[in-house]
Amino acid sequence: MYRSLVVLAVGMFAIGTDSFVIAGILPDAADSLGVPVGTAGWLLTAYAFTYAVLGPVMAALTTRWPRRTLFLAGFALFTAGNLVTAFVPCFGVALAARALAGLGGAMVTPAAVAAAAALAPPERRGRAIATVMTGLSAATALGAPIGTAIGSLTGDWRATMLFVSALGVLAAAGTALLLPAIPTLPAVPLRTRVAPLADRRIGLTLMTTLLVYTGLYTVYSFIGESLDRATGGSGTVLAVLLFVWGLAATAGTLSSGGLTDRFGGRRIINAAIIVAAVDFALLPWTSEHLPSTIAALLVWGVCGWGLLAPQTHRLITAMPTAAPLLTGLASATVYIGVSVAPLVGQAGMAWFGAHWLGAVGAVFIVLGLGAAEAAHAVIHRRATQSTPAAQAQPLPTK
Repeated sequence: MYRSLVVLAVGMFAIGTDSFVIAGILPDAADSLGVPVGTAGWLLTAYAFTYAVLGPVMAALTTRWPRRTLFLAGFALFTAGNLVTAFVPCFGVALAARALAGLGGAMVTPAAVAAAAALAPPERRGRAIATVMTGLSAATALGAPIGTAIGSLTGDWRATMLFVSALGVLAAAGTALLLPAIPTLPAVPLRTRVAPLADRRIGLTLMTTLLVYTGLYTVYSFIGESLDRATGGSGTVLAVLLFVWGLAATAGTLSSGGLTDRFGGRRIINAAIIVAAVDFALLPWTSEHLPSTIAALLVWGVCGWGLLAPQTHRLITAMPTAAPLLTGLASATVYIGVSVAPLVGQAGMAWFGAHWLGAVGAVFIVLGLGAAEAAHAVIHRRATQSTPAAQAQPLPTK
C-alpha cells in the first residue's frame, strides 16, 4: 500500500510543480515567445483553468476506466503538453499545450485521491489521502523553486519545462511498474458532482476561496516582476524566496487543522484572511528589501495555505454527506482563482505597475472576508433553524 501511495504522491508532485513553476520563469518565457510578460501570464491561466474545470468532468467521464490506464493516459497528455511547450516557439501553440497539460492533470488528481482511499483500510484512509496530497505541498516547497533555479542556472526557461516533463515520465514509469490493480468506484454523474453548488452555504464558502486565491495569486503569477527590487533580477534569489514561501505554506497547511479544531473554523478563516490582506496591502513597501520580503512571504505562505483546512472543514460541516464531492469542488475553486489571477495581474500591471500588485490582491482578499462572513451567517442561521429546540416549537391551534 505505501509503495503505491508514494507512486501516487510522485504524480501529484509533478502536477503541482507544473502548476506553480511557470511564475518563476515567466519573464524569460515572455521574451522567448515574443509577447509582453502580462500576456505570457495566460500560460498559467490555460493550465489552471483547464485543470480546474475539467477535473470534475473527467472524473465523471472516466469512472469506468481501469485506474492504471487512466493514470498512464493522464501522464501521457501531461508530459506531451510540457514537451510541446518546451520546443514550439509559437505562443498560441504553447498556450494550447499548457491546456493539454492541464487536461492530463485533471485526469490524474481526482482519481489519485480516490485511489488512495481505495487502497487503505478504513482506519488508515485519512493518512493515505494525506500522503498522496503531500505531493502537492512538496511541489510548492521543492518543485517550483527547483524548476525556477534550473531555468536561472541554465539561462533557458525551456530547461524548466523539460524538468517538469521528466517528472511526468517518472510518474508514468512508477505507475506502470509499481501500481497494483485498483477497483473502480461507482459512477457519480456530473450533475451530482456539482449539485452542492446550489446550496448558499456551499456557494458562499467557495466564493470566499475564489476571491482570496485570486488575490493571492495576482502577485504570485508575476512574482518575478513584483519582487525584482528584492531579488535584483536574480533567478537564483527568486528560487530561494520561493523555497521560503513553500516551507511557510507547508507549515500553514500542517498547523491549520489543529488550530481549527481548537479555536473553530470562523476564527482561523477570518484571522488568516485579515493578516493576509494587511500583508499584501504593505507589499509595495515591504518588497523593496530582501529581509522584509522574506518576512512578507512567510506570512503569505502560512496564511494563504493555512486557509485551506478550515475552509474544507466549513464545507464538510455544512454538508457532511457530500464530503467527497465538496473536496473536489474546493480544489477546483482554488485553481479557478489561480487561472483568473494572471488576468487580474495583467490589468493591475498596466494600471499601477508590478510593484502595486500586492495592493490589488489585497482588495480581492478583503472581498473574500465579506464572503466568509456571509457564509458564516447563512450556516449559523441554517443550523439554528434545524436545532431540536427550533423543531420543538408547539404547533398553532385553531
